[in-house]
Amino acid sequence: MYKLFIPLLLTLSFMGCEKRPVDELHKVHWDRDMCERCKMVVSDRKHTVQVINPQSGRSYMFDDIGCMVLWFDEEKIEWKNAAIVWITDVDNGEWIDAKKAFYDTMNLTPMAYGIGAHKDRLTIKEGEEVLEYDAISARILQIENQLNKKSY
Repeated sequence: MYKLFIPLLLTLSFMGCEKRPVDELHKVHWDRDMCERCKMVVSDRKHTVQVINPQSGRSYMFDDIGCMVLWFDEEKIEWKNAAIVWITDVDNGEWIDAKKAFYDTMNLTPMAYGIGAHKDRLTIKEGEEVLEYDAISARILQIENQLNKKSY
């Protein structure tokens, strides 16, 4: 009996040690996970961002891409350029690679930055401004600077 039990126990314990790929999405606990920066509950399934540290595999959730950009900036995240970034498509909520996505700026978002991600450029309405990932940080920091100037 023990001869069968011990190998089974060892097999099960090694299966639990299996590492997931670093770039794999982590499970989202909607309406329970909190935004890493503003601490609001993540519930908007069309503007959520998940950032994965490629060195540690740790996942960070954000309720708006604006929070992610400000968190990178405020916390001086050294690995931000290497970060694996997933975002939900504004049209269907599908998780997409944020660095390959296209963005428009006319959305109602949790933190009012207005930036929505699209897997396909053609889903952005004609005439709307289209941004790529590299332009997002500059746009959000510009918005934040304008808001800070008005508060003085």
